[in-house]
Amino acid sequence: MTRVFDDTTRRKIAELCAGFARSSEDAAPALKRAAVAIALTEGEAGNGTAFLLTRRAPGLRSHTGQWALPGGRCDAGETQAQAALRELHEELGLELAQTEVLGVLDDYPTRSGYLITPVVVWAGSGVSIVPNPSEVASVHRVGLEEIEREDAFSFTSIPESTRRVIRFRLRGGHIHAPTAALIYQFSELLAGRQTRVAELEQPVFAWR
Repeated sequence: MTRVFDDTTRRKIAELCAGFARSSEDAAPALKRAAVAIALTEGEAGNGTAFLLTRRAPGLRSHTGQWALPGGRCDAGETQAQAALRELHEELGLELAQTEVLGVLDDYPTRSGYLITPVVVWAGSGVSIVPNPSEVASVHRVGLEEIEREDAFSFTSIPESTRRVIRFRLRGGHIHAPTAALIYQFSELLAGRQTRVAELEQPVFAWR
């Protein structure tokens, strides 16, 4: 189902975010705080509502070429929402106000030592996206219908862990956790479900 990109969709998603009860589990203090943006905008050719997904630039120190939501480490004194908005501006040239934040989902602890907070933001229509080439190789609009398909997500196992590995199937390939786990929780939110994802595993190549 394609979700029309309009005020009604914004209001419905904002209401779902307002009703979301973030997990109160205590995180390991050694983890570094980070935030990513689930930035909602118009789909390709103005078709429905989409979120922005990037491929990381080849010159980055880690996880080069991987799919990622816009985001990064929180600066000292920043809230997760402030960090997500700053990273959107630094990576994609989008300058959004705090009033465009619709909600915050659960923190996700990564094997590489970060605690990632997904922040849902409304990026608006007709926005000009200018990727920063030092951080972003490409940027893509993924329609919400892509994450609401019954077969969008799958789970597998690896010998290195007893936890399930989550995968998001997109355009003939797979996106893995942490990005897949964050998108999965958002898809569950859209379906009216509050599903925890902290225990979903990442593939071994993402552990570093």
